Amino acid sequence: MTLDYSTPDDQGVPTVLTPRLVLRGWRAEDVPAYLEIVSEEGMAAHTPQPSTEAAAWSQTAFQIGHWALRGYGMWAVEDRATGQLLGRAGLYEALGWPGCEVAWTIRRDRWNQGLATEAGRAALEFACDVIKRDDLISIMTADNIGSIRVATKLGLAFDRAETIQGGEYSIYTITRAEWAARPASAAGG
Repeated sequence: MTLDYSTPDDQGVPTVLTPRLVLRGWRAEDVPAYLEIVSEEGMAAHTPQPSTEAAAWSQTAFQIGHWALRGYGMWAVEDRATGQLLGRAGLYEALGWPGCEVAWTIRRDRWNQGLATEAGRAALEFACDVIKRDDLISIMTADNIGSIRVATKLGLAFDRAETIQGGEYSIYTITRAEWAARPASAAGG
């Protein structure tokens, strides 16, 4: 996939356009919609999610700060056709985290449409081609079949099980060399 990068916003976050999505910096007005997304049934089963507007606001502020501190982070993901906030996707590497993680959360009513894969592919392309990360991980619970499917479609492979912040997780990995060598059919677009 060839991504369309725009000039970074006033927070330094580049906007990325994919065929169906806009990956952009977070805004204060995203907080209520983001809380609605992560409050849907089953959304917190695999990843801790904020449960109040104040917690959603804090997580949004964290996402903005992550970009400022690391030069990369999670984008707000919106539908390119409608402007509807669909979730988040991008790169995450908090202090003490086991590596630079490519991650995604898409609203439940839009699952099984390839949106997480499209957003994850954009994040991987950014990580490998723009900021030149050599090693990337994706962390998920062993029973998160949907995210495992997305990770394997993107070329990540199971590496190990690990206890992180008291929970048991599966770590999937990909290197920049593996990303560059993937078959053209896996490149998407």
